[in-house]
Amino acid sequence: MFNRNVGIILAIALAAGLGLVLAQKVFGPSNKGTQGTSSIIFYGTPRVLPEFDLAQSDGTRMIPGELRGHWNLVFLGFTSCPDVCPTTLTELAQAQKQWQDIPDSLRPRVVFVSVDPERDTPARLGEYAHAFHKDTLAATADVPSLERFATSLGLVFQKVPGKDFEQNPNDYTMDHSASIAVLDPQGNLAGLIRPPFNPPAIAADLKMLTEKTAP
Repeated sequence: MFNRNVGIILAIALAAGLGLVLAQKVFGPSNKGTQGTSSIIFYGTPRVLPEFDLAQSDGTRMIPGELRGHWNLVFLGFTSCPDVCPTTLTELAQAQKQWQDIPDSLRPRVVFVSVDPERDTPARLGEYAHAFHKDTLAATADVPSLERFATSLGLVFQKVPGKDFEQNPNDYTMDHSASIAVLDPQGNLAGLIRPPFNPPAIAADLKMLTEKTAP
């Protein structure tokens, strides 16, 4: 289960009709306009993430070391998502196409993490994510691990049963944060990108950051 603070934030946000936007405002960074980017809101100091271990769609493990050496954009979602997830992955794919000229060893990466492990097997998750862009990394884990990982990124999610859930266990959806977490090449949480998203601006920002931090 979520810890008490996260549960309260979710309840307030949903009751106000604001989805998870309020949770983003509570958790998110507040210093805009730093590091010369137009799309990213940076924390004053990057935040070290606790240990995590997710299952990638290719059968390998996603651990902290896997994300180092690149700027990473991490987005929570699920393959049955009707609108936000496909829209966001489409916009991120547009950005990915614009940084294809960056060497693979330095190229920014998009990480799609499913918060619906009951329905999203690694194979299904990989097929879904790669339909938007072949370079997108896809991963998931058990719910407690996902909760810890999401909370460390300042993101939240919640299972929402449908009206026929008691008769049909698959009758549910997932509420989740719409923002994108930005991890620096050291694997630390550097900031957030909040919707609405501007793919050209995201691409330009990630290219600039990669050039600034390249060895």
